[in-house]
Amino acid sequence: MNGLFITFEGPEGAGKTTVIQRLAKDFSNELNILLTREPGGISIAEQIRAVILDCDNTKMDARTEALLYAAARRQHLVEKVLPALEKGSIVLCDRFIDSSLAYQGYARGLGIDEILKINEFATQKHMPNLTIYFDVEPEEGLRRIAANNNREINRLDEETIDFHYKVRKGYHLVMEKFKNRCVLVDASKDLESVYEEVKAIFIQTIKENFQK
Repeated sequence: MNGLFITFEGPEGAGKTTVIQRLAKDFSNELNILLTREPGGISIAEQIRAVILDCDNTKMDARTEALLYAAARRQHLVEKVLPALEKGSIVLCDRFIDSSLAYQGYARGLGIDEILKINEFATQKHMPNLTIYFDVEPEEGLRRIAANNNREINRLDEETIDFHYKVRKGYHLVMEKFKNRCVLVDASKDLESVYEEVKAIFIQTIKENFQK
């Protein structure tokens, strides 16, 4: 049995990481779930993550940034995600290709299609079965980050509010481009409501793929 690849996307402070961790915990006893993240998830990719998100790396060129994300994605995919899927696992990944399309493709102005080409090379066109996008206004997301003392502050958090608005617009364009696999969740609601909505989507997806 092939596994299931579910990715979770959203701008800074959307709350997706909290929801994913709870989802994995609630279903780990009955399903074979692998929880991972991008950039990161394995040693090489985590090292690349440290470079990308380092607040001191303000001189990083947009294309350099895009290529580093793609490199981390490639290593994470072949070393961790694909082997898990081959074993029939349900992989829950905090960010994947759509982040690059929204952040570097649209917000950095490199072009969604151009960044897609880079990432199709990196991933050999391997795409998620389902993508759940957490939508929230930039001000609200940044407010949540400021209020969360346990969250790392990275280079992207320090971008201008205009940049974060571009990220959100980029995500909406990406969601439309890949609407066959993308579902939008209103992440401005309270955490419990968001979690219940995501859980319902998750359960329905499991039924459609594993209980035919």
